[in-house]
Amino acid sequence: MLNVANFPTVADFAPRLATPAPALRWGDIVKRVFDLVVATVLFLAFLPVLVVLVAAICLESPGNPIFVQHRLGRKGKVFPMLKLRTMVPHAERRRAEVEHLNEAKAPLFKCKNDPRVLKIGKILRATSLDELPQLINVILGQMSIVGPRPRLPHEFAKVDAAITRRMSVKPGLAGLWQVSGRAKLNFDEALALDLQYIENRSFWYDLRLIARTVWVVITLQGAY
Repeated sequence: MLNVANFPTVADFAPRLATPAPALRWGDIVKRVFDLVVATVLFLAFLPVLVVLVAAICLESPGNPIFVQHRLGRKGKVFPMLKLRTMVPHAERRRAEVEHLNEAKAPLFKCKNDPRVLKIGKILRATSLDELPQLINVILGQMSIVGPRPRLPHEFAKVDAAITRRMSVKPGLAGLWQVSGRAKLNFDEALALDLQYIENRSFWYDLRLIARTVWVVITLQGAY
């Protein structure tokens, strides 16, 4: 069960925010090789599944089945993050229509029963299968298998020491906040968990988070 009382806060990392994120040196090389090998193997293994999902999306909602959204990467560099489309075409243009349904505090937008979400989209989100195209982002070196989840530029409109430190590493396909509540977390809680990951990151820590992520996805915890 999610216990918010046990979460760190951004203030917990205040004494270290002025210093650079801990360097991994050889660990960075190991992480990149691991990312490339794992992402390539998974992409090839799930390619038949991707084909079926793309067909299902196109049958329910004509249009591009791949959704491209610009997210912030390492050092604030913007990159095109790929996802399977889970909403009606041009859903972002209809954001104003559903703002009143927002269940999260700014700058986040979360809506459990968003009318823009497709039927197949609900399944994709619950199972996190909509994230499969991001394996391409990992192969291209824009993301890692494990790291802070890539955020939208407007969510970091005000950049401070905590945000800068968060962007000192590559964003990840899986992250600490995903195994600690996912959609149930607010912005500050997710940021604090990202900082906690950066402070403790290592190859073995990544493996532990991958194992926990697989369990969270299988049990459909906290996603919508």
